[in-house]
Parts: sequence; C-alpha cells; structure tokens
Amino acid sequence: MSEPRTAQRYRDAPTRTIAAADTSFAYRELGPRNGVPLVALIHLGANLDNWDPRIVDGLARDRRVIAVDYRGVGDSAGRVRATFEEMAADMAAVIRALGHDRVDVLGMSMGGMVAQAVLEQAPQLVDRLILAGSGPAGGPGLTGMTRVTLANTLRAAIMFKDPKTLLFFTRTQVGRQAARAYLKRLKERTKGRDKAVAPGVVRAQLAAVQRWGGQEPADLSRFTGPVLIVHGDSDVLVPPANATALARRLPTATVTMLPDSGHGVAFQNHYAFVNAARDFLRR
Repeated sequence: MSEPRTAQRYRDAPTRTIAAADTSFAYRELGPRNGVPLVALIHLGANLDNWDPRIVDGLARDRRVIAVDYRGVGDSAGRVRATFEEMAADMAAVIRALGHDRVDVLGMSMGGMVAQAVLEQAPQLVDRLILAGSGPAGGPGLTGMTRVTLANTLRAAIMFKDPKTLLFFTRTQVGRQAARAYLKRLKERTKGRDKAVAPGVVRAQLAAVQRWGGQEPADLSRFTGPVLIVHGDSDVLVPPANATALARRLPTATVTMLPDSGHGVAFQNHYAFVNAARDFLRR
C-alpha cells in the first residue's frame, strides 16, 4: 500500500492518533521524511492549533516536524499529567511508538521544561535541542508564573483582548503589530481543529510550573548534544535570567536574547527564529 500524500502546509496537516503509554495521543506531522525528525512540544494552555503555522512550515522545508498534544490536552485521551516528569515519560513513549530512537526536540516555554525532563530520563533519545522562552527547574521567578498569568488574563478581559497579546508580546508598536499578525495566523486552519483546552488543564499545568520552579536544579550533564536557547529580553512569564540559568545546566548551549521581545519570542520573530533554528539543526 502506498503511503498517503502528506499536507504541504501545517494548516492542512491531518490530526492523527497513536497509542502509547496506555492511552491515545494526537499529533500532526509535516515535511520530508529524510534526516532526523523534529518533535515540537507546545507551551502551557495550548493544543496543536497554537503552533504558529509560519514556524512549522518554515522548519518543515527540509525535515519532518512532529507536533504532539500532551495527555488530556486537545484530541489526546486521558487525564492531564500533574508533573513535567510524567509528561516527559509520555512524550518519550510517543516518540518510540512513532518508530524513532533519535530525534531533535523543540520546546516552547512549558514544552522546554518537558524537554528537559526527557533529557533526564532518556538523554540518548535527543540529538539536538532548542528551548524558546523556557527555564530550568528552580529557575528565577518561575513560581510567579501563576500570578502573572492570572493578572494579565484579567487585564486582557477588561481590555477585550486575547490574553496572549499581553502574555506573549511586548506593548511597543512592534510587539502590538506582531501580536495581531500572530493571532490572525492562528485562525488560518479552518477545518479539523483541535479540541479546545479546558480550564482544568491550564490549572494543572500552572501547578506543574509552580512545582518545577520550586524544585532543586536538575543534573542535565549526561546530555552533551548541541543546545540553542532563544529568549525575549522582555519576557514577563519566564524572566530573561532563566536563559543564563539554563546555559549553566547545559554547557553546550548557545544563548540568543532577542530585543523588544516577550514570552512569545519565536512567534514575534518567526522569520529570524526559523532561520536560526534551521541553521542550528542542519547537519
């Protein structure tokens, strides 16, 4: 049987499911099957529809990109996990179920925390790692994420704005324009959209970040592969000092701090981010 034709753009990529770790996980994939695939782990309170299509399309020009919903999120079955260690075990199981024993990983914010837990549990599974807007266990200011999230969500409601406008982007003219463009891009997919993220999922994930921020720093020294850390200099959710803290845990890391950029640093600078990521991932 011939392999089904794959979509050319992320907005058209079908949602598939795969059985792993005693449940069913939703995922979408895009791009050629040659080389090392890139597994994409999304931020807190997000599903497959929250990936910026410009980022996935750009990265998928020369590699397979696989975006996965966490357990209990979107069209994935089961109950949302309480810790990043549990989420990491799930993601490692999904990667193996998809037939891969070596992948690159892109972790956005909370996704980067899950990726670090994967490094602890199965460092041999990851070849190269990109962390955008993320922080290490015990990272500076991470225990304040719940407060900042709730305060800005309330403020956004009063202003009749999408919370992502305040949480992810700067309030400069450049940031405001980038926010509007990003929110418009997220609406490009009109068919087969993912199941909305429930409030209980957001609460559980915020609690996981709180727990992560209060933990002792993890020993990631067993991972010796290349690491790219990208952070915004005006990140209100994961303070910029976390980029330096991450680099101390990952001695092979290169840090890129982008100016006038918030927590959604990759979304606000999607062209620059895609170019840097492709250069970093190229063998």
